[in-house]
Amino acid sequence: MEKFVERALLYDFYGELLTTRQQQVYEDVVLEDCSLSEVAEDLGISRQGVHDMIKRCDKALSDYEEKLHLVEKFLNIRKQVQRIHELAAESHADEIAAISNVILEEL
Repeated sequence: MEKFVERALLYDFYGELLTTRQQQVYEDVVLEDCSLSEVAEDLGISRQGVHDMIKRCDKALSDYEEKLHLVEKFLNIRKQVQRIHELAAESHADEIAAISNVILEEL
């Protein structure tokens, strides 16, 4: 999985478990693609401080996933529903295809 997508998924699932400050820094650097220097200047901390916080956040998010496996379960369910959708399309089962579409959109 692409590193950005992995980080975004981890943040989507576990970001609320980070402190407000960690969330702010992580969103700015990882999701908004701001430079470490920009974020450091905005927050009045060192560039190294921002870098260290991002590393700690990545570690914390990875640790949550290692224990809870929510992203892994989500990706497996999504893959299975996509397969159901493909099978329904092949057999012209319109109702199954419609239901799987709804589930895929919600995931």
